Amino acid sequence: MTTEHDTGQQRITSFERDGLVFDVADQGPIGGDVVVLLHGFPQTSRSWERLAPLLHASGYRTLAPDQRGYSPRARPRGRFAYRLSQLTEDVLALIRTAVPDGRKVHVVGHDWGASVAWTLAATRPDVVATVTALSVPHPAAFMRSLFTSRQCLLSWYMYLFQIPWLPELVLRGVVRRARSRLIAGLATGGQSEANAARDVDHLVGSGALTPALHWYRAMPFNSPKRLARVTVPTLFIRSDEDPALSRAGAELTRRFVTGPYAFHTLIGFGHWIPEQAADEVAELLRGHLAR
Repeated sequence: MTTEHDTGQQRITSFERDGLVFDVADQGPIGGDVVVLLHGFPQTSRSWERLAPLLHASGYRTLAPDQRGYSPRARPRGRFAYRLSQLTEDVLALIRTAVPDGRKVHVVGHDWGASVAWTLAATRPDVVATVTALSVPHPAAFMRSLFTSRQCLLSWYMYLFQIPWLPELVLRGVVRRARSRLIAGLATGGQSEANAARDVDHLVGSGALTPALHWYRAMPFNSPKRLARVTVPTLFIRSDEDPALSRAGAELTRRFVTGPYAFHTLIGFGHWIPEQAADEVAELLRGHLAR
């Protein structure tokens, strides 16, 4: 689990919770303030490879786990195991392992990782110094936008993913017969072809596909208590060319943050903010984390 010592602290490569083992990329100055980086669907901790070094240069230590379902040794069966309550407890276990002295950490999440970050900040402000959400609004704001805007149409794939086994069959078939076209399609949404190939191959080839879809299939079991208001300093960054998320949820998010709040829209970027707009995000984070 530990690989080096420095200033009395330990570098980690993995952590455990309830018999599951999660892989972690632990990088940057080990004595620096900790920033936990939470990836989304269908990516892994590698989605932070452009942003993390920029934070290291500012003196921050980053912890980027491969979350539940994406780490090969952390793939429980059944969708019930992928509720937000379990996903946030995984992050708490990471924090306890890497920061045993009880210091608060900064939490940054993208896509589904943003939902986990929102939930952790709302339910456990005692461990969160600041929270930053990329792309995805507060869960309560997102749910409200489903019934009040075109978000209901943009989220069509979430309804499809609720069907058992069929999405897996379709996705595997697409990759087998038209992998290059699928990758090119993702690239037209702003993702580079190299990163799209990396993510598609990991999702389908590593056994992560069904566990990753279970994040969506667990949505009906997420407790309303997890939609509490956020009291810690909050930064929400969206992009104006995101094909999956409307502005409605972003505008509603302010209602669910009672602490200091900053909202920024990146112009000319798609959904894959950590990689497409690493420089812009790092600049915004420097001021936010300095709180």
